[in-house]
Amino acid sequence: MSGPQAPTAVAENTPRRRRVTVRGVVQGVGFRPYLYGLATELALAGHVTNTPEGVVAEIEGSASAVARFCDLIAAQAPPLARVESVHHREMPPVGGTAFTILTSRSGGPARTLVSPDSATCADCLAELADPADRRYRHPFVNCTHCGPRFTIVTGVPYDRANTTMAGFAMCPDCAREYADPADRRFHAQPVACPACGPRLRLVVAQETRLGNVEGAAPVTEARALLTRGAILAVKGLGGYHLACDASNQEAVALLRRRKARGDKPFAVMARTADDVRHLVRLSPAERSLLEGRARPVVLVRRRPHPSNAPGDLRPAEAVAPGSPDLGVMLPYTPLHHLLLGLPGDPDGPRLLVMTSGNVSGEPIVTDDTEALERLAHLADAWLTHDRPIHVPCDDSVVRVCDGEPLVIRRSRGYAPLPLSLPLPVRPALAVGGDLKNAFCLGAGRQAWLSAHIGDMDDVGTQRAFENAAAQLESITGVRPEALVSDRHPGYRSAGWADRNAAHRPVVRVQHHHAHIAAAMAEHGLDGTRPVIGVAFDGTGHGDDGAVWGGEFLLADYDRFTRFGHLAYVPLPGGDAAVRRPYRMALAHLRAAGIDWSDELACTTACPPDELHLLERQLERALNCVPTSSMGRLFDAVSSLAGVCHRAGYEAQAAVELEGAALHAPAEDTTAYAFALHTSEENRDGAVRADPAPVLAEIVGDLRVGVEPALVAARFHRGVTGLVHRMCARAREQYGLDTVALTGGVFANTLLSSACAAALREDGFTVLRHHLVPPGDGGLALGQLMVAARAAPAPTPTPTD
Repeated sequence: MSGPQAPTAVAENTPRRRRVTVRGVVQGVGFRPYLYGLATELALAGHVTNTPEGVVAEIEGSASAVARFCDLIAAQAPPLARVESVHHREMPPVGGTAFTILTSRSGGPARTLVSPDSATCADCLAELADPADRRYRHPFVNCTHCGPRFTIVTGVPYDRANTTMAGFAMCPDCAREYADPADRRFHAQPVACPACGPRLRLVVAQETRLGNVEGAAPVTEARALLTRGAILAVKGLGGYHLACDASNQEAVALLRRRKARGDKPFAVMARTADDVRHLVRLSPAERSLLEGRARPVVLVRRRPHPSNAPGDLRPAEAVAPGSPDLGVMLPYTPLHHLLLGLPGDPDGPRLLVMTSGNVSGEPIVTDDTEALERLAHLADAWLTHDRPIHVPCDDSVVRVCDGEPLVIRRSRGYAPLPLSLPLPVRPALAVGGDLKNAFCLGAGRQAWLSAHIGDMDDVGTQRAFENAAAQLESITGVRPEALVSDRHPGYRSAGWADRNAAHRPVVRVQHHHAHIAAAMAEHGLDGTRPVIGVAFDGTGHGDDGAVWGGEFLLADYDRFTRFGHLAYVPLPGGDAAVRRPYRMALAHLRAAGIDWSDELACTTACPPDELHLLERQLERALNCVPTSSMGRLFDAVSSLAGVCHRAGYEAQAAVELEGAALHAPAEDTTAYAFALHTSEENRDGAVRADPAPVLAEIVGDLRVGVEPALVAARFHRGVTGLVHRMCARAREQYGLDTVALTGGVFANTLLSSACAAALREDGFTVLRHHLVPPGDGGLALGQLMVAARAAPAPTPTPTD
């Protein structure tokens, strides 16, 4: 046996050398010290460095040690790392016994990924609260496992010189930690301490009359101001928040008035998840989201009768009036922890309203001078600091549906992590829609969805869009060869794409096709087989010039067929009907042939003069674009049932209708039924779902005294039944059994859960959004996939 073993022994003892390139989120997350420790443990020689294409290491040693090193790279990576690929190639041995960390290299195309901002880790929090630690109460404590990342990056590779920390020279103590591979702060680019780091400052408006604020630490005085009812502008990771004591009714109402917020709910920040357990029904999945590294705002169902035990926190009624959910988040910066108080601190607010620091409709404020000017009529004081924010980034918003995350707004904590694509795409920039805009940059098998940009009707938001697109291109190295936009002729995002094409092609994608393609891409479908796409939202430009939004499409990435839709009704006055749901209720009643009786809540909600004008407008079809929108039907039913007649924020009527349905008796199982008209009866060849019978049943129920909660629940069940019937019909005709539920209406978890359950029970595979929003915040991903297809796939044909 000794003879055959000899060559193996010789090979094992022969030094091997490999060059290893690791791509992904591998810079600024402790990856080089991790590889240093791994190489040292395996007695390997060589070096490691950051480059624009990723982390590159050369290792030399025994064959088994080299192989072991490569096997463990991804398996034991640091907490914030995300390894996308590991490539290695053999190199000739050069000798040596030491393993070193080299200075980062610049130049060449950027192919690495930047980490999202991450909540303060447990180790840093322990230092923050330890009087013996030199970073005790330091508002900027961080390490390689936490802190700002994406929002401070100015270039790649991710080194201090390419961040907004470049202007802060490290003191000897921090420099020693930064240079020590065994230290938790080795090459933590935002590393700092009270001696050398950013400085906190409290600026108080001259007209603020809330007591003396001189002579104490900025955080101490800021807490005192909050306790006295002040509104505070607080500089966070990705922009300013406006904060106030959430339990102070007067302070919350004042903030709501100053910001012209209407009834739109505020999010609140609590110290721990346990602090809100008595207010909301907190599931394990929701707790996990709250306490995770991303720290989004989590929308959680409110308890109908919260406990009132001594010490329990109670937010003011003005925090989220009429909403079935409470938006909750936990502190994610050291400054937040200090504002809410460390153990032993004097009493102060334990529950804070935290809302974006901006004027309604404008992008979040990030610049300090701009904050003092633009927020002057909103804030009484500013808790600010001198570390610049390079990339604006609002809080992410997530809810849980059937135990799985449903992202409503994908921003801080998630951006700029890429999404893996089921098919390669040519380099392109998809500009998204005009509401809740987020764009998408894609190349190869990766797509980068931007942080939340906002509504594109504001000039400041358009500038923010342009800056964010340039910044994301710079850190990804992707140079778009094409631009993609919505087909809506008036979208500002589409106009931007046309103006900035610079001889590149601009591809226009139908709105609801993009929604369905986004769901397909998120679930890894390659598009070789179409899906039944149920796309429900408020507004989307239709190919026939109507406003679509209640669509059943048979779609792959290449094309779609409009299989069915809600019957058209007039949209009287466009945006006026969106703001005043009673207008949609009256339009739907008229289309259904139902009189505008004075006993109906929607009729009495409409002022008499407006009622007469509306009647003439509908008779003459003046400014009445036809719409098939499911979102507008939810508005109509909300007003008809007496739940919500005026919408102060997007989807308010639908949100409150969902909330009403939650209070219906469980034993009631009645569902309103839509009428289906076959394609032979319709000029467009699609099945038409007529809500007239639904409206007639609702009116009949209301006239016999049925409660709004029951009407709301029966309507939700009616829509669920419609989805099931239409999908069953599509399966019967075309043999398709995969359904994508998409569009902003499916942010309604009551509807989404019921539709998914009914479809799965009947054997369908159901695709729902988990990684990107179902609404327009995920639109750009679908635009990218539709535009990127090179070869057409077959359209669905009826089965025998």
